Amino acid sequence: MHTHDPAQVEGDPGLEAAHLVGALAAILTTGAFVPQVVRTWRTGSARDFSYGLLAMLILGNTLWLTYGVMSGSPALVAANVVTVPMTLYLLVVKLRGGAVGRR
Repeated sequence: MHTHDPAQVEGDPGLEAAHLVGALAAILTTGAFVPQVVRTWRTGSARDFSYGLLAMLILGNTLWLTYGVMSGSPALVAANVVTVPMTLYLLVVKLRGGAVGRR
């Protein structure tokens, strides 16, 4: 498994900036998904999501998670550890026709 040496990051302003950009991107893209999950939880409906979208998001985010682990990227791991379960939740709601999470 390849990981980044923290000592290399501390001395290289380019790598420090890249890690900050990666962390900000992870926060924004994961955070942008939260309102959709909250809306689905409140309404109990995921009918506006296509199965294709959900399947591709689950697969894509799982691959990003795997890549993050393999490359030693905490930002990728953190973002996708959050996003994959949220997307799986949406798929479960869609498969059950809105019977999950309804209040």
